[in-house]
Amino acid sequence: MRLFHNASYKFIEARRKAYVVSGIVLGAGIVFMTLNVVNIGSWQNYGVDFTGGSLIQIQVYENLTAGDLRDALSGSNEITRFGEENEFVVRAPVAEDGSIGAVADEVEAQLAAAFGQDAFEVVRTEQVGAKVGGELQLKALYAILFSFLLTLIYLAIRFELRFGLAAVIATLHDILITLGFLAAFQVEIALPTVAAILTILGYSLNDTIVVFDRIRENMHKKGARKRNPVDLVNESINETLPRTVLTSGTTLAVLTALLILGGAVIFDFTVVLILGVIIGTYSSIFVASPALIEIQNRWGMGKAGEKKRPQPATV
Repeated sequence: MRLFHNASYKFIEARRKAYVVSGIVLGAGIVFMTLNVVNIGSWQNYGVDFTGGSLIQIQVYENLTAGDLRDALSGSNEITRFGEENEFVVRAPVAEDGSIGAVADEVEAQLAAAFGQDAFEVVRTEQVGAKVGGELQLKALYAILFSFLLTLIYLAIRFELRFGLAAVIATLHDILITLGFLAAFQVEIALPTVAAILTILGYSLNDTIVVFDRIRENMHKKGARKRNPVDLVNESINETLPRTVLTSGTTLAVLTALLILGGAVIFDFTVVLILGVIIGTYSSIFVASPALIEIQNRWGMGKAGEKKRPQPATV
């Protein structure tokens, strides 16, 4: 039994409604980012990796887990396993007086009160400066922009320039909506969160390229030049719909299992990925494909680097 056999949904005809939905969501994200600047001094809730703070490596001698340590420590500390099973790293925000010693002493005192002084040992303490965090923010932005550039170049060569522009528009749409979500719920931005955003970028592009490849195949079929471009694109989306739904569904099933069983350490990472899969699936249908139509109608881009009069059957 084939999923969505002979599907004939009018996706492109609904593009204006999709534009409204995307516009509302993007606008709400901008509002939340602005409110964050007013309330917390930054448009996102950056973690220790980006704002600076203290890194405290702890070795435990009892059967303690990261959850046990998290329960014992107050404040916005990040706790992850490091190296051996009995070694953990505590990432703590910068102390008010800027000293690493005060933070380490407070962490050690809280752990001693919860488990006893002999239950653990502080192996090392390090200070991460705000300058390093700023450099990480800049490098994360460079990574995203560089991926956009490579995507545009690849699709311009492999397909046509209009396909590359449409894919970049859809991917930018996905990133901005994800950032708006993070700002709305003040999800802490750490390096794993950036990894999740880059993963979303790759997933969204993959789904978009699958649809674009089918559009290109249908463009070269006999009689394609006489067809309405909207009908051709709709047909291509419907033909790839089973693959899109099955891929997204299985990915979401795995991520849901991680969300439930993965624990607090990867919770934010998993939530961002789930959001990205949903947005990426939506954008490949309701943003990337309509953007291809709009680019063709407005600028009539044919082969990469050329600009010519719009030809109705070339989409």
